[in-house]
Amino acid sequence: MAQLQDLELVDEPAIVEAIEARVLEFVFDEAGDARVVIGGQDESGTLRDPAVDHGVSTVAALPSVRHLMVEMQREIAGDSQIVMVGRDIGTVVLPDAELKVYLTASAEERAKRRFEQNKNTGIEQDFDEMVTDLKARDELDSGRETSPLRPADDSIQISSDGKSLEEVVKEVVGLVKAAD
Repeated sequence: MAQLQDLELVDEPAIVEAIEARVLEFVFDEAGDARVVIGGQDESGTLRDPAVDHGVSTVAALPSVRHLMVEMQREIAGDSQIVMVGRDIGTVVLPDAELKVYLTASAEERAKRRFEQNKNTGIEQDFDEMVTDLKARDELDSGRETSPLRPADDSIQISSDGKSLEEVVKEVVGLVKAAD
């Protein structure tokens, strides 16, 4: 069995086999945060690496892989109240969620945020390339057949352009309180 990092991004059967063999797992740490463990190694810190960003849309478009990932995400959510981030959480993973918030931001705004995150963790990437990559990923994810990127019809959409994290959190907390 090849390790996940040795697999071709389009080798659907091998990726499915690796997921089913639990080479890829989601586990919770002591603080209750979900961690991504690959081959026994916590890889949560690498999820924003440029190489991961480049490959995620390719892998996510594979129907069998997407199916397994949706099952894993639903298992994580269980029956509890949870905040989940993803491009198809409200439409596919948890379509019956009581509150669905669809955050938007321009590719430039997201690149600015990612650029700062990466700079703080020592990852170097060209800003303009990052914007181009984000736009390309959005286009791929919006046009894919399985679990396309789109807001759920019953989601509340919030643009986070020009807003601080604290402002966005305050707005979402207000929606949660109003839903109670």
